[in-house]
Amino acid sequence: MSPVRRGEALPIYNRLGVLRAERQMSRADLANRIGVNPQTVGALERGDHYPSLDLAFRICAVFDLPVEAVFSRTEFTPLSAEVYGRKPAN
Repeated sequence: MSPVRRGEALPIYNRLGVLRAERQMSRADLANRIGVNPQTVGALERGDHYPSLDLAFRICAVFDLPVEAVFSRTEFTPLSAEVYGRKPAN
């Protein structure tokens, strides 16, 4: 049974919104490329739904990135902090 259904706090964070934005890709565009409904992309971005392993691989193939660059068990720091060493604004 999935962690979501068991009620356990095992979140999966993602960068889907950021990756789509930097590629000027709509939810519908991504959904078409990975074979899901646009609402599914929205649910994934919000963390309301976690991808299957197969879906995670399909998403990563679209962005040409490894799984750990798109999904994580810990929150991602802002890309500006990672790329430019900037601290997040409070």
